[in-house]
Amino acid sequence: MKFNIPQTLEDIARIIDCDYVGNAEFPVLGMNEIHMVQPGDIVFVDHPKYYDKALESLATIVLINKEVDCPEGKALLVSNDPFRDFNKLTQHFRPFVSSSSAIADSAIIGENTVIQPNVFVGNNVKIGNDCLIHSNVSIYDNTVIGNNVIIHAGTVLGADAFYYKNRPEKFDKLLSCGNVVIEDNVDIGSLCTIDKGVSDSTRIGEGTKLDNQVHIGHDTVLGKRCLVASQVGISGCVVIEDFVTVWGQVGITSGIVIGEKAIISAQSGVSKSLEGHKSYFGTPADDFRKKYKEIAAIRKIPEIIEKLKDLK
Repeated sequence: MKFNIPQTLEDIARIIDCDYVGNAEFPVLGMNEIHMVQPGDIVFVDHPKYYDKALESLATIVLINKEVDCPEGKALLVSNDPFRDFNKLTQHFRPFVSSSSAIADSAIIGENTVIQPNVFVGNNVKIGNDCLIHSNVSIYDNTVIGNNVIIHAGTVLGADAFYYKNRPEKFDKLLSCGNVVIEDNVDIGSLCTIDKGVSDSTRIGEGTKLDNQVHIGHDTVLGKRCLVASQVGISGCVVIEDFVTVWGQVGITSGIVIGEKAIISAQSGVSKSLEGHKSYFGTPADDFRKKYKEIAAIRKIPEIIEKLKDLK
């Protein structure tokens, strides 16, 4: 998320009541997660395992829970609870604003777009031309929808990220300040859920088609002209490149990349990044031919056991 007005290091430290290391006037342009940061962004880190990754990232302001040497050209915000303070910043710069009507006054809706009864359109939503939004669709704040998009009944765009910190007393939710972006010529089936990014965009690429009951997690990016069949579950922070086909009931873990023109067969479980231009199936998903050879070998086990018995 980029701030509407650039801030200074001192401004941010004052909001979250913490110490800082660096020039008080050091520019702060936004905030983001580690995999999405750009210069001018704040990134938070609260575990020693990830200190180096955060300090060496593109982020130029690091919200951290330990006094460390400040890298050249960067600044630090030193907090006893970076997770809590990242949430404070979200609440400050993008607070929840309740709606007073089914279609917010601030929403922008393009020419020849049809919105059926009982659709909810939140604050600052932008919908392009020639779209068709069927009944009981919920489009949360700040969602951006391109031209010639069809969304079927019961779909929800922009629900919160499923992201929690496990504290001793409770699960503490990381607040979401990102959005959902749907590019041109996308079809979305009924009862789909596409969560907004924690601090950036969850994006569905041009010409991609989603079947019914598909879930897409926060900050995931689908490329152009992908096909995703019914009951697929895609975790957060996944990158699916162009022209990928994902068949029914596939589950995909977080933070991986699916290469261009990959095909993943039904009921596969994807637990690692997959190269493009190949077909996969199984759990864990692997190359189609390799998996079938493994299955063929497993089927021979009883025969091998019987032969071993005969040798005794």
